[in-house]
Amino acid sequence: MGAHRIRGVKAVIGATIAVAAGILMAAPANADPDTDFASELHTYGIYGQRDYNAWIGKITCKRLRTGLDANAYESAVFLKTNLPKTTNEQQVYQFLGAAINYYCDDQRPVLTSLAGNPPPSPAPLPTTPPLPAEQG
Repeated sequence: MGAHRIRGVKAVIGATIAVAAGILMAAPANADPDTDFASELHTYGIYGQRDYNAWIGKITCKRLRTGLDANAYESAVFLKTNLPKTTNEQQVYQFLGAAINYYCDDQRPVLTSLAGNPPPSPAPLPTTPPLPAEQG
């Protein structure tokens, strides 16, 4: 009887070790959001340095959180300025959507507000008194 019990204990210990090894060796599904972000950008035809794109995505989120960019249109202007010149408008908004998905899910309303809303009109230029040379 003792031999059967020892074999049973060894089997349980062996199974436990095998399960623990499997857990330790399994890679987490989202180990690196920057890599996942870059992979999504590639599906949109947006390439470039992974770290740079991740940095721009994170800055975009910070600008939205702090109110520096009040809406998606202002964020798009920032992105268009900082992404390669060959980036088209569709890619700019795809980049914005991916950045929000990976780095600032709390800013999702910025994207949903785009549906059916026209871009805001530019602010009128301030009027100033004419310069002496402009006065007849």
